Amino acid sequence: MSGVPDILSEVAPRRNYFLGLDFSTQQLKAVVVDEKLKVLHEAAVNFDRNLPEYRTSGGVKKNGSTITAPTVMWVKALDLLMDQLKITGLDFQDISAISGAGQQHGSVYWRKGAEKVLSTLDPTKFLFLQLANCFSVQDSPVWMDSSTQSYCETMEKKLGGPQKLADLTGSRAYERFTGHQIAKVLTEKAELYFNTERISLVSSFGCSLFLGSYSPIDWSDASGMNLMDISSKNWNSQCLHMCAPDLKEKLDKPVVAHTCLGPISSYFVERYSFDPSCQVVAFTGDNPASLAGMCLEAGDIAISLGTSDTVFLWLSGKPTPSLEGHVFCNPVDPDAYMALLCFKNGSLTRERIRNVYANRSWDQFDALLACTPPGNHGYVGMFFDEQEITPKIQGTFRFNASDQRINAFEEPATEVRALVEGQLLAKRVHAERLGFSTGESCRVFVTGGASNNKSILQVLSDVFNAHVYTQDTANSTCLGSAYRAAHGLAVKESDVFIPFNEFMADRRPNFSLLCRPRLEAAQLYDSMATRYATLESSVLTQL
Repeated sequence: MSGVPDILSEVAPRRNYFLGLDFSTQQLKAVVVDEKLKVLHEAAVNFDRNLPEYRTSGGVKKNGSTITAPTVMWVKALDLLMDQLKITGLDFQDISAISGAGQQHGSVYWRKGAEKVLSTLDPTKFLFLQLANCFSVQDSPVWMDSSTQSYCETMEKKLGGPQKLADLTGSRAYERFTGHQIAKVLTEKAELYFNTERISLVSSFGCSLFLGSYSPIDWSDASGMNLMDISSKNWNSQCLHMCAPDLKEKLDKPVVAHTCLGPISSYFVERYSFDPSCQVVAFTGDNPASLAGMCLEAGDIAISLGTSDTVFLWLSGKPTPSLEGHVFCNPVDPDAYMALLCFKNGSLTRERIRNVYANRSWDQFDALLACTPPGNHGYVGMFFDEQEITPKIQGTFRFNASDQRINAFEEPATEVRALVEGQLLAKRVHAERLGFSTGESCRVFVTGGASNNKSILQVLSDVFNAHVYTQDTANSTCLGSAYRAAHGLAVKESDVFIPFNEFMADRRPNFSLLCRPRLEAAQLYDSMATRYATLESSVLTQL
């Protein structure tokens, strides 16, 4: 018809969206970003609340020191999540690439024949109905499990001690690490192990669901297994042999984290109308994905000041693994590393000192901190209400200016500053042991409840001799997954590696400067860090 536009021939151009997922401990989350990496859609499925039939608490099941999660629960959560995303108005056709993250150290055991089921899924049926019988071990061990101490001791002993294992794999033996969990399955349920076709981490398990075939494990998440040589980026045959027979075949070769593994499976194309060309980028661990979400660069450090205090480090050059903390392969730079330190005594210890010495008032706490000088007249404190992780120690230890142990400080203000300085000096000391360097190029990004406390942040800035920033980034793990999906696709299309931070240059989250280091204080804390390290070592020797 003349003068009437042919609307049937006017097809809207396809958008360029990226989907990021996070298979975390308590929920499965998703975020969709556009080509400028701005958030468009979000969805979440809480395991306890939305899937009560699995009777989890906090997303897990506890039986003494054995802590697991029903594997099929994670599959059903994905069914629910996809429907939630559809309700938000998302057109799956617009998604160009997908990546994701999973709680680190959890393991999934695929039954023999499971990959054939994965590759021939019926798009008219839910995933969980079709995959319910695909797992030889029905309940996946997760990171909270602490039932493998004997296996940890065996590996460390056979490899020449905990430091030898740390030098090789990035960490000493930890009960939650996957190698020891696999050894336990072999010992206690040998028939299930030998009926296992593939062992995945939670990350590569989630990735496999979208690929329709088994996904390899990426280098970053593989670093948290006590099985991979972090220098060669390949499995160590001696570690594999100590855990289980034929383990190399059940794991497949690990891959660099930005790898595009192939197009999304036909199940998602036919059920949800994904474009058949949508690429699946290797999934990684939740901590590495969070580093990507915060867009850390070489020399940066991220500190979460929460119930536990967590430190993320970008490490350039050769790392120096120690008996505390973990060194992982960097999720966005194949030539770099990242480190993770966890300090159990965080905000709860700060709140206890506030309650006792500052009448439960943060204003009074800040005033007491402000009225004492950097260095606290030489007084040093270490406050470990609970057994600490870094280092393994419990108790309260106070020292005078002559490094003599004393029972109490005379003034509340001395106690408050000793607490804050002690906690932050510990973070600096243990970060430096892993190869981190403070200096003018160092930036500290803070998150968590105490990141709103300017008095604490000023001490943090002084101790690290670094500018302190906050980022406009919520849900950094999910966002990091979406960013990595976009980056992985860009690398694939360009056929050469594009540095992640170059790719993110004009699209990274906004950040604001909170504190600058004071020159005289920064110089003082250089010597205090050395002194703190010596005092901590003496305490450990005496225990």
